[in-house]
Amino acid sequence: MVRIKDPEQTARWFRALGDETRLRILERLSEGEQCVCDLTDALDAGQSLMSFHLRTLKDAGLLRDRREGRWVYYSLDPATIGSVQEWMSAFAEAAREMRRAAHARTSFFCPHSSSLIDPGRSVEEESCQRRGHEKEEGHGSICRCRVAD
Repeated sequence: MVRIKDPEQTARWFRALGDETRLRILERLSEGEQCVCDLTDALDAGQSLMSFHLRTLKDAGLLRDRREGRWVYYSLDPATIGSVQEWMSAFAEAAREMRRAAHARTSFFCPHSSSLIDPGRSVEEESCQRRGHEKEEGHGSICRCRVAD
């Protein structure tokens, strides 16, 4: 099971990521640090709207900024991006494990028959016993039975 360490912070990430303009900003910033004016031009957005989106992303912890004279430059916050990636990777791994477990429960194949076994029945019931096979020790999701003499 995937544990959410900080549900409020996680919700802020997803609220910030739930807007097309903010996703486009993140795409641009994945290329490196950029000035607000460059982002405004590249995304064809007004400065006040761009400032709103940048503030939302910064409040979510996804961006950091630095001031140089009258210009403000934004970049991705590597630590937070790493945390989001780690969180999503945990879900991806949980999904892979669930698929493997479901496959192990539902995909039985007897080498002595030509088809997959009905997932609602055990291998022994559907394949081995009905076909006159005897179960060998270590019987698992792949039928390791031998034909009875």
